[in-house]
Parts: sequence; structure tokens; C-alpha cells
Amino acid sequence: MRIDAVTLFPGMIDAPLSESIVGRARQEGFLELGFSNPRDFTEDRHRTVDDKPYGGGTGMVMMAEPVYRALKKVGKKGSYVILLTPKGRPFDQKLAQALSKKKHLVFICGHYEGIDERITPLADLELSIGDYVLTGGEPAAVAVIDAVTRLIPGVLRKDDATVNETFTDGLLEAPHYTRPAVWRGKKVPEALVSGNHRLIAEWRRAQAEALTGKARPDLAPERAKPARKRKQILD
Repeated sequence: MRIDAVTLFPGMIDAPLSESIVGRARQEGFLELGFSNPRDFTEDRHRTVDDKPYGGGTGMVMMAEPVYRALKKVGKKGSYVILLTPKGRPFDQKLAQALSKKKHLVFICGHYEGIDERITPLADLELSIGDYVLTGGEPAAVAVIDAVTRLIPGVLRKDDATVNETFTDGLLEAPHYTRPAVWRGKKVPEALVSGNHRLIAEWRRAQAEALTGKARPDLAPERAKPARKRKQILD
């Protein structure tokens, strides 16, 4: 997959995505990550990319022309352009899966008070990662690229690594435990050390439903209810 980011601060994206799984995906050729800086498409000696907003107000707004030129530099036929903005569609696992199937993604990262609204129609999707304010679209791009990259076939070592994750089936993932079996007097649930695969699967499903019903009933209200009939499995 190829991903390009139109950004004034490439380092805010490049640095965190050079580590761990995404960094390895880039090294092994699963992900090619590029950047296009609007400052490189200005014509004045100050490389101006922002100006005061019409109608007054605090802050500065990114100008349309430098962003447009930067976008045209990396965009091509078949590119899927995403504008990161608080007014966009909420990002979720289902959308991450859909985006992981694209061949080329282009992220437009706003900064300051945002981008001239006339850039918006150039995007295929307006996307938000949550109801809060960031310094710019770069941290949001990092989150989305990370979520998408790990879903690219071959990036994770095990083919089933993304099958039973949180949000994949509309539920939060069941709790995890590792050695030792007893830690500071607290034991690993008996089902997990039983060696009975059916019992383990039932325990995990019951835990996922109970946890989702308690913490995030909005995810799957028809299924995410405490499993009272499976109390013996939860204990």
C-alpha cells in the first residue's frame, strides 16, 4: 500500500510510524509512506501557507493554493483522499478494514485553525478520530495509518491476529493473562488453564459480551449484555 500525507510537519507523522510494527511494515515493503509539504509549493520568499480568516477571528487559516498543489503532486487516478477534520465521519475498526483494502491513500492534515473550506470538495472522505481538538491533523493521521497498516495482509506475523480483536465483532476483547499463573495472590481464570478449547472460547465470548455490556453498550446493544446464564464461566 502507498500512503501520502499532505502536511506542514512531516516529522510528526514520519517519526512515530518508523517504530514497531508499522516501522517494520515500511522496511519490508508492505507500506510506502510519503509526504508532500504545502510550503514547497509557495511562490513568496517567506513560503507563506496561512493567512487571517475572512470575517475576523483568532488564529490563522491554511491557504487553499499551496494545499491544492501539494495534493496534486501526490494524487493520481485511483487515489483515495481523506481530509482529517473534527466534522468528519467517526473513525472505527470497520472503516479501518475498508481503508486497508485501498491501494493508495492520501491524508490532508490541517493545522492552525484549519484549511480554507474550498479544499474540502477535493476529499473523498472527511474523517475524525474523536470529539476533541488536536494541534493539527498529523496525530490523527498517525492513529489512522497505524490502525490501517496492521490490517494489511502479511504485516502481522499470524494470519488470525486481527480476527478476535476489540471492535472486530462489535465487542470489546476479552481480558488477557500471561505467566505466572498466580501473581501477588491473584490467579489466572481456571478456564484459560484448563486446556479445553471449547471452554476457553466460551469464557472469552462471555467475558467479551459482559465487558462490552458494562463499558460500551453502544457498540452492540442487541448482543452486549451481561451473560447471567454463563455466570459459572465468568467466575
